[in-house]
Amino acid sequence: MNPLGWKRLLTGSFLLASLLQAGLSHAELTTIEKNIVQRANQQLPQALEELKTAVNINSGTMNFTGVEKVGRLYQQQFDELGFKTEWISGKDFNRAGHLQASYGERGPKILMIGHLDTVFTKDDSFQAYRDLGDGKVAGPGITDMKGGNTIVVAALRALKAEGLLKDLQVRVLFTGDEESSGRPLSLSKKAIIDGAKWADIALGFEDGDSSIKTAVIARRGSIGWRLEVSGRPAHSSQVFTDEVGYGAAYEVARILNDFRQQIDGLGAATVNPGLLVAGNEALKLDVSNAAAMAGKSNIVAQTAMVKGDLRTLSPKELAQAQATMKKIVQKNLKHTSATLTFAEGYPPMPPTDANRKLLTQYSQISEDLNYGPVAPVNPRKAGAADISFAADHVDMALDGLGLMGSGGHTRDEVADMDSFTKNIHKAAILMHRLAKQYKH
Repeated sequence: MNPLGWKRLLTGSFLLASLLQAGLSHAELTTIEKNIVQRANQQLPQALEELKTAVNINSGTMNFTGVEKVGRLYQQQFDELGFKTEWISGKDFNRAGHLQASYGERGPKILMIGHLDTVFTKDDSFQAYRDLGDGKVAGPGITDMKGGNTIVVAALRALKAEGLLKDLQVRVLFTGDEESSGRPLSLSKKAIIDGAKWADIALGFEDGDSSIKTAVIARRGSIGWRLEVSGRPAHSSQVFTDEVGYGAAYEVARILNDFRQQIDGLGAATVNPGLLVAGNEALKLDVSNAAAMAGKSNIVAQTAMVKGDLRTLSPKELAQAQATMKKIVQKNLKHTSATLTFAEGYPPMPPTDANRKLLTQYSQISEDLNYGPVAPVNPRKAGAADISFAADHVDMALDGLGLMGSGGHTRDEVADMDSFTKNIHKAAILMHRLAKQYKH
């Protein structure tokens, strides 16, 4: 069927027509690679319909029914490709679960990572796929990351259609709790870690920094921290005295300012206080992280609490930042005390020479397709992601291969669909070239 025929299959004819322009010219592609591109283009209407269907299913992390429904949708697609599929229950870590799909017995072992959940709750007002024209589509989780999931399926489908999937060993893992990880992490991330221990290469299909000109060779890890501070309660007229001291609020202010001054500039490390309360009544903190504190302007604060995150690029940087924060917390103002605790979280994904080599190959493919070079993402511009749990266990890892756009995690989430087609092509050809290298 020609492009004009395809256009009649979908609502929004400009969208499909613009997507098809992505594969019209090639520089250094082999005949087989050109065939892969052609197959991907032929299957584009199906991929777009699958993306629309997935986006229209609410899968906020705690909507377990919705997350599993999206997972079952992808499971059917992998079943049709001949994959062995499994739904991994999340009962033991209080989440919906994960989808795992496996294929092949020869060739390089590639772990492909996505996630099923979004940040949009079941009752959020942002619920539907909407074609905006000019190659732009809005929808909850369309870039983060149902678009990336669909790119995975479409790339594998193109390879299967060309008889090339048999040269690869593939394990796909779409997790159900990337946006809000289940606990303990030893259970919720076990499938990723096990997959990475099996694999040679990990490929992540998040949207990186939302630019098709970049991909991710390094991500900062993210761990939580909690600071609890106590002071002597008294009438505010007595603050600064030898008997009363400075109170919990001033001690919190001192600690946070020292965090800012001493962590800022420590490599790529950042520390952020996301929630802060101070006053005199006993602190109440519920499971949704809502906090309540009572106090008066003429009373020296007796207690304070801060919750935040610490992001670092390497285990060494993490250890340095934690040691610095602990040292700051120990130097208390008069008649105050403070306790700092750290929670488990996402490990760092440091940049490695092997990751850079994989990016170089991916960039060359992009140039061979006349899509331009791909540079590494500045780790400060991309958050933590599931691939961080895999990166330490594989020879090389690359992320940010998904659908690009803007407004992630907001009701302004919009996908640039030009990147949809291009990244299907790039992912499929990357896997084909990895298979060829393995043979030699």
